[in-house]
Amino acid sequence: MVNIRNLMPEASQRLMTVPDSAPVTEAAKMLTGGRATLVIVCDAAGTMVGVVSNADVVRQLSHCTGCSCTETVSQVMTREVISCHPDDELMTVWNIMKRNDLKQIPIANAASMPLALLYANDVLQVLLKEVEYTEELLREYVMGIGYH
Repeated sequence: MVNIRNLMPEASQRLMTVPDSAPVTEAAKMLTGGRATLVIVCDAAGTMVGVVSNADVVRQLSHCTGCSCTETVSQVMTREVISCHPDDELMTVWNIMKRNDLKQIPIANAASMPLALLYANDVLQVLLKEVEYTEELLREYVMGIGYH
């Protein structure tokens, strides 16, 4: 089975973190770059304490007037973060993502320090390749290719 570690090179390029004391506007600027739709919030030690999504930012900015927004990300973040670890099996993580309706999931180490941000599309591409490979092996078996 494939584990999450195999997807980390690409997923780590999407990782964006912000201190829990940062203003919401800082997270908004990070999210407007188009690289990701989720920013991971960390405490002073670098431990993941929450996440801020595009929806969180839009919801907060609709209550204040742009740059005059003084709330911090810790006031608007989702605190109960569902994450995975590099050694988790891909199918296990996919099931967690489906069950919780997640489009992305942080990858963290044992100390809850964020390492990467995994997208559902990443998982689906690998799972599709596995199915295509299995299909190819079955086709070759049925046709007798490589078996004499």
